[in-house]
Amino acid sequence: MSTVCEIAFSAQRAAEMAGPITGSIRYWQDLPDLETLDLYTPAASSGADPYVDDGPAPACLALLAFPSLDALDRAAHRARFKTGLAGLGMDVLTCTAMQRSEHAVAGTERPAPLTASFVYVVRYHRPAEDEALFVRHYLDTHPLLLARLPRIRNVLCYVPLAWRHPAGVPVADYMLGNEVLFDQSEDFNTAMASPLRHELRAHFRQFPPFSGRNTHYSMKRRRIFPSES
Repeated sequence: MSTVCEIAFSAQRAAEMAGPITGSIRYWQDLPDLETLDLYTPAASSGADPYVDDGPAPACLALLAFPSLDALDRAAHRARFKTGLAGLGMDVLTCTAMQRSEHAVAGTERPAPLTASFVYVVRYHRPAEDEALFVRHYLDTHPLLLARLPRIRNVLCYVPLAWRHPAGVPVADYMLGNEVLFDQSEDFNTAMASPLRHELRAHFRQFPPFSGRNTHYSMKRRRIFPSES
């Protein structure tokens, strides 16, 4: 497991984010204890999920991974982290700490390295009648189904953490998140056309009651730090 800081940006200004985010990355990649920095941007193809279409993806998600919440807390209160956020101005929507767990896909004994580039980003937003029950039920049952999707490479789950987040930057109202990764959009489309996608939807309908939003976005993942080159 690792602790991840997800920084989300406006869905309306994707074309204008390249310059500002590049500037911020220069500050963030030198943070102490930073393990990885991944950048998610909208996929050219939105994929072919037969059940949901949640509109445009966020312009950008930056996911900064640290070995612990204490390490993230120390990094987030460094001047470099705050300067990177300030350089993005009002385009920053949320800055959220989450615990990330990686799950092995069917037929493997351990999670694979994160090398796949197509990621389906799912977030469950509050409220639920019993949030702890919802999260526990989900983690105990749903990743096992996700792991059986054809051509899947990774299954990731996220649980939000309380933290001393930087002043003035809101935290997302997530109660849970997941991501499934594929090598390319065609592999994702194959998974969405499989019988297992219908099984997953049937399982979704059996979740403990919740009334928050459930969002799904097709995005491209790129490893920024450490460099893949």
